[in-house]
Amino acid sequence: MQRVGKMNSIINSSYFTELAEQKPTDICRRAACSYDSAEKVYSAAFWTDSYLINPEKQTITGINTSFKPVHDYFYLFIIYYLLKAKEVNLNGEWISEKDFPGGSTFFRGPHDIPTDLICSRFNNDISAFKKRCGQLQGRDVDMGDAAFIFEITPRIPVIVLYWMGDEDFSPEAKILFDRSIIEHLSLDIIFALVVEICTRIGRDITRLDDNGR
Repeated sequence: MQRVGKMNSIINSSYFTELAEQKPTDICRRAACSYDSAEKVYSAAFWTDSYLINPEKQTITGINTSFKPVHDYFYLFIIYYLLKAKEVNLNGEWISEKDFPGGSTFFRGPHDIPTDLICSRFNNDISAFKKRCGQLQGRDVDMGDAAFIFEITPRIPVIVLYWMGDEDFSPEAKILFDRSIIEHLSLDIIFALVVEICTRIGRDITRLDDNGR
């Protein structure tokens, strides 16, 4: 199993401390996860993998034996989600990062969503894009030239759209969010999540195992 140790610089130890101080029943209800009272660890599914989160040891552990490291930002998203998720329904309205309050200012410059990682990988190869999204448990939807919805958690679905380029325009990718995501995550944590999404989809599909890792 792959472990993120307590000295991981991405996650401030105060997050683990705060998690340890909260009631497990509240965390499990809001974040739709489970808690082992004997081991004092939370278990939760995030996208294609499941994780054990140990507040006392300050570790996040991938459960799958074939688990491989993801972007460090994803671990920050995991613990923040456990702390801040709310018991709210999906809104059903798909929006871009620019539609968040303050999003048009935040998501630019160093926080520009790195969809170029996807475009540079696939260019106009829509079949390769579809294959990669299928490996990552995406469900195709009728948008753009190709689009897939991913259930990062039951409360946080995202759609990744792709448009092929032509002689006038380069290929383009875009990420859409259910409006309810702003009930759970701050803008910087949404950015942490999309960095992982773009990185994972943009990986070289010829070097992946059958589980899409």
